[in-house]
Amino acid sequence: MADISPDLVLEARAGLPDDLRYLLEKYPRESWDAHPNVHGMAQMWLQRHGMFRELGGILTGAIADYREGRTDARQFAQFFAPRLNFFLGNLDGHHNVEDQHYFPVFARVESRLKRGFDILDSDHHLIHDALERNAATANEFLRALEGDDDARRRAADAYAGENERLVTMLARHLDDEEDLIIPLILERGDRELGGY
Repeated sequence: MADISPDLVLEARAGLPDDLRYLLEKYPRESWDAHPNVHGMAQMWLQRHGMFRELGGILTGAIADYREGRTDARQFAQFFAPRLNFFLGNLDGHHNVEDQHYFPVFARVESRLKRGFDILDSDHHLIHDALERNAATANEFLRALEGDDDARRRAADAYAGENERLVTMLARHLDDEEDLIIPLILERGDRELGGY
């Protein structure tokens, strides 16, 4: 993992630095849907990221519903546990494929973006740690559902905090990753980037 300056660490930055946004300036977000290279790898990336955003929102809503008394402990656990497992497992798997395959290929094809891929790789390590904390506090919360009201409330609050942190980190990361990768795919196409 590359050394990342403190202002570019995931929870500190507000976006990618200007020197990594040159392809985004050429291919702004509002032009992506109309570009002929958006199909294939770019569309897969955007759909996958959309799924992560949607699942993060569903989990956030589920914990809010429980904390506000709109669902009981049994309903919450039945709904929440399988979705959380799916979310965490798929996110971790997605990041592993990016780190092991896509990022090295993309950095070789467009060497001026290597620092951007280093930043995204650093994000993955931070997100992985957040995933582990999220899973641990979720398990503690699910166990606490069998306890008294105070134990359930404390565990729900702890999980809600970890979930909020993860979803916030993930939102910043997904936006930055798309800003780096989708314009590169539009510029070079699937075949040149090994996505055919």
